[in-house]
Amino acid sequence: MGEVASATSKRWQATNLPPEVTSFVGRRHEMAEVKRLLSGAPVVTLTGPGGVGKTRLALRVAADVQRAFPDGVWLAELAGLENPELLAASLNEAMEIRDVSHRSPLDVLVDHLREKRALLILDNCEHLLRPCAVLVGALVRSAPSLRVLATSRQALGISGEQTLVVPTLPLPPDPDLPRLSTEVPALSEAVRLFTERATAVLPDFTLTEANRSAVEQICRRLDGIPLAIELAAVRLRALSPEELLSRLDHRFRLLTGGSPAALPRQQTLRALIDWSYALCGEEERLLWQRASVFADGLDLEAAEAVCSGNGIEREDVVDLVIGLVGKSILIREDPPSASTATRYRLLETIRQYGRERLAASGQEDALQRLHRDHYRRLAAEAYAQRFGPLQVFWFGRLKLDHANLRTALEYCLADPEETPVALEMAADLLYHWITSHYVREGRRWMDLSLLGGTGPDESRGRALWSDSWLAIIQADVVAATRMLEEAREIGERPGCERILAYVALYSGMIAMFRGDVDRAIGLYEDASARHRADDDPTGQALALIRLCLAHSFRGDWSSAVAAGEECIALCDAHEEGWHRAYAMMALGLGVWCQGDARRATELEKESLRFNRSLDDLLGIGVNLEVLAWIAAAEDDHRRAARLLGILEQVWQVIGAPLSGFGHLRRYHDECEERTREALGRQTFDTVLRQGSKMRCDEAIAFALEESVPLGEPSGEAEEPSPLTRRETEIARLVAQGLSNKEIAASLTISQRTAEGHIEHIMTKLGFHSRAQIAVWTGEHILNVDGERPPGT
Repeated sequence: MGEVASATSKRWQATNLPPEVTSFVGRRHEMAEVKRLLSGAPVVTLTGPGGVGKTRLALRVAADVQRAFPDGVWLAELAGLENPELLAASLNEAMEIRDVSHRSPLDVLVDHLREKRALLILDNCEHLLRPCAVLVGALVRSAPSLRVLATSRQALGISGEQTLVVPTLPLPPDPDLPRLSTEVPALSEAVRLFTERATAVLPDFTLTEANRSAVEQICRRLDGIPLAIELAAVRLRALSPEELLSRLDHRFRLLTGGSPAALPRQQTLRALIDWSYALCGEEERLLWQRASVFADGLDLEAAEAVCSGNGIEREDVVDLVIGLVGKSILIREDPPSASTATRYRLLETIRQYGRERLAASGQEDALQRLHRDHYRRLAAEAYAQRFGPLQVFWFGRLKLDHANLRTALEYCLADPEETPVALEMAADLLYHWITSHYVREGRRWMDLSLLGGTGPDESRGRALWSDSWLAIIQADVVAATRMLEEAREIGERPGCERILAYVALYSGMIAMFRGDVDRAIGLYEDASARHRADDDPTGQALALIRLCLAHSFRGDWSSAVAAGEECIALCDAHEEGWHRAYAMMALGLGVWCQGDARRATELEKESLRFNRSLDDLLGIGVNLEVLAWIAAAEDDHRRAARLLGILEQVWQVIGAPLSGFGHLRRYHDECEERTREALGRQTFDTVLRQGSKMRCDEAIAFALEESVPLGEPSGEAEEPSPLTRRETEIARLVAQGLSNKEIAASLTISQRTAEGHIEHIMTKLGFHSRAQIAVWTGEHILNVDGERPPGT
């Protein structure tokens, strides 16, 4: 596959491939073959038994070919997914497609990939073989430039699929066979892997003439299976290579009735995992079994809550975890931030083994319930902390455990008697669904729980108004209205009055959506008063934010500013961040309408910085909108046009422009019309295109004006440029991939003048092509956003 031009590699998102934590050994032939297959086939499936290295090979190939896929390389890990109905949603999640519209996840995925040149890796498909085949078939039919690289124990069986059976690692030659040369053969890949992993656990280990024969025999006994070799290498902490070999021989002879030559590869791996299991202490074996109920990793607190008891003391869990990490059963993962705990996971083959042992023990259902109970508590605690200093911590923690939360909800809904628990838990996760971009999935869980027929009590009422908010974000006001009507009936029952405050709040949003501003303001004021009387700062903050926006929309600027400032004061009193960021956004709009563009800009920037830290794309989008409107009003039309281009990406990713804030659309339309008229259609379209190609980090830095302005030194000690200011400006546009015609339009000069400048640049630098200008620019000149041009 040829590489695309670097100028097209600048995108909002690029990849979610995990970093390699251990060295990659060998596989040159297989890597070349996979790349060759990907160049011609829409689907390539790597097959082979567990532990043979399918996933590692796929990830290494994906990392190598990233530049050939300008629209991204994405990994979807399916091992922890048990419900095929969530397959498309899981792929959207993996690709960071944050569409909150009411369309099906498959439709969203197809539309997103239709014109994309991207690579999608589906890892561990075997337990969802048919659903994966149906989904992949639909994708490749709709997206001709898409490539899918799957790993599975068997092929998907769809049209256009190419398969590669991943072999075990090459083994050293059999010493009993004659050899023509007297030279010592080079290390085989299997021996190299063993040696590298042995050195990792025993830094003083070296391969010598004294131990080489034993190491080679170990690798042959293990049939070159990478996972088996890695598990065996860990044993060198306690055994010499010769002792390890003798114990392998003993175990395998028992397995095969005395004939190691008859040992199938899958039995080899099974025997080695059996051995690893046998070498664990009784409590370690119990922890291994119990940890297998976690869908996608766990932290120490979860291990203590779910895995202790009935044979494991809670205070012993930490030592058992350390022991299993040392035996390479649990894999330690560094926390994503200093505020989150270290996490651990089981390799999928190891997890499946533990799950089999757990099922055989008769304790599987009990552990699943303990797992559910733990994440139910986490959800409840996160909801309790949704308005205060710990809010952001809990948002991040739930995001890390999304797969486990999903598993807990599935457990509840599998039993009709557990439906009330599912209903409460799904409602407790309301802010998780919104801030972590799971709006559609949150609605699914709440819709399913509400269908369970729970009684008309406060829990059902809370779930109804929570679900209605998600529906409003999706612009599904019909469903939201229906849910709020039922919630109102419940709220009128004794003891359920607090429900009415939220019914008023979200009914106000629907009224605003329909253009009934006066009714919306009345409902927001009713909601604010009820929340204040109920001492509910969360609801009060939401009502004040919406009041601020509604008053601005009606033109009552003083009331808008008063509501916004009251909300910020409320949030500050509770050390709250997320609602405060939205309050600043709303207040910024209000003070701009009052004529204070400078203060409005600072408010929007402060809000944007918080939303960036939380990765709240909806909040980012609304901030960028207001900044664009301000720029246009201040006659900074190029900045406004670029921001509008950035917004094209934001709303495409979210799938619903100004989601939940649709009444603000008129400001967007006025901004766009004014900017296009000021710049002219051609220049407007060119600058808009520049914004639409910016990466997320670049785009936000541009909006915050954190970048080095044009012509300002970057602070680096660089040679003076031989180019004039105008030539430098044109060189940057060449590096961005613009044509001569587009450059002329962007700078409001004639195409002939642009061509003359480019000829002068080539003459000064001794170049003969635009590509050379692009490379030189990347090495010597910062772009207008203070960063190197893309791909350099």
